Amino acid sequence: MSHRKLEPGRLVVASHNKGKIREINELLQPFGFEVVSAAELDLPEPEETGLTFEENAALKAQAAAKASGLPALADDSGFCVAALDGDPGIYSARWAGPDKDFDMAMRTVEEKLQSEGAVNPHQRRGSFVAVLCLAWPDGHQELFRGEVEGEVVWPPRGTQGFGYDPIFLPDGKERTFGEMTSEEKHGWSQDAPALSHRARAFQLFAKGCLES
Repeated sequence: MSHRKLEPGRLVVASHNKGKIREINELLQPFGFEVVSAAELDLPEPEETGLTFEENAALKAQAAAKASGLPALADDSGFCVAALDGDPGIYSARWAGPDKDFDMAMRTVEEKLQSEGAVNPHQRRGSFVAVLCLAWPDGHQELFRGEVEGEVVWPPRGTQGFGYDPIFLPDGKERTFGEMTSEEKHGWSQDAPALSHRARAFQLFAKGCLES
């Protein structure tokens, strides 16, 4: 499938989440864009009414592109726990409440796992999913999905990262995302595979729209 190439210039990161903005900025840094966030432009946050990560990423990217007149890159991501039928999933941010209390959200995940009797590692499988949507003001859009599998651990470990990172131990690693630097979490370079869900989606985006 052919992709539309994104030429260097101004690019809106369609987010008000400081953690996401920081990580996407880090990933974009080598490509020479003048990056501005939706928060910096004081753009309103659209209501996320979609039922999938793809739908919500597209809603955010299209709204920012239309409002700014610039290409916009949006991320919709979430933490999916197998024993909880994929929850919190697309509602991951909502589990943290209006105050964005992810300590509470992580406790909720653990309480629900305990209530399901999920105490062994094979019962505590989880994944992070990220979908990036690049939208242009003319309505064209591109979607890229990344996922990473692992185990839900308790208690939380590490103070780096954000969201549910301290309770997610990716397969093959000995430290949670909360214990990794952003460089370790991304695990991505021009010739190495990505580790995090966001970096895996970004690697596909880069190959499709930045390097083509």
